[in-house]
Amino acid sequence: MSMLEIRDIHVFYGAIHAIKGVSFEVREHEIVTLIGANGAGKSTILNTVAGLLKPRSGQILFEGKNINSVPANKMVGLGMALCPEGRRIFQQMTVKENLEMGGYSRPAAEIAPSVEDVFRRFPRLKEREKQIAGTLSGGEQQMLAMARALMSKPKLMMLDEPSMGLAPILVEQIFDIIRELHEAGTTILLVEQNAQMALSVADRAYVLETGNISMSGEAAALLEDDNVRKAYLGN
Repeated sequence: MSMLEIRDIHVFYGAIHAIKGVSFEVREHEIVTLIGANGAGKSTILNTVAGLLKPRSGQILFEGKNINSVPANKMVGLGMALCPEGRRIFQQMTVKENLEMGGYSRPAAEIAPSVEDVFRRFPRLKEREKQIAGTLSGGEQQMLAMARALMSKPKLMMLDEPSMGLAPILVEQIFDIIRELHEAGTTILLVEQNAQMALSVADRAYVLETGNISMSGEAAALLEDDNVRKAYLGN
């Protein structure tokens, strides 16, 4: 069953045609990744699905419902969470306060238990719950951004460049967390420049080039594809 279906969307920045008739789907309980070079349109697609940008034409369906006209602040209530590029945590708030903000759409009685659930999954954040978020390391800030998104109990979690700027050992940790979330039943749409890691964790993948999908298929097969390896894996 398709949780998210994108049908022939066209997205513009002013006169610039950024996304040119892209179509794809994310099925329930999958990890689907969008890979491609800088400027290919990966983040633009996530921002459009999240309601931060509006397609000029085409349809975005979430659980079968057209959400083209749904404002961004209503998407969380539908069961969708975006962990944005650059983390965008609340720098001057504590770790715990960031998490509580992530649960703003939930009933008040559910927030404290959800914070404890997140702390069990991210024990490092538990150790730093009273620390100002802006003083965390890059890897810890990425964990906090993901944990904050989880506070809304999303059906679909969208991750935009979660490994950006992180040391290799932290990249491994972040992708271990992505695997754990997937195993726990979360459906994930992953945008990632580290194609090797993205393809190793995903079920299926789409390759974007200048606003178009140039290739798609099972992630394991694309990982072995010579064209993909030369273009995105450096070998």
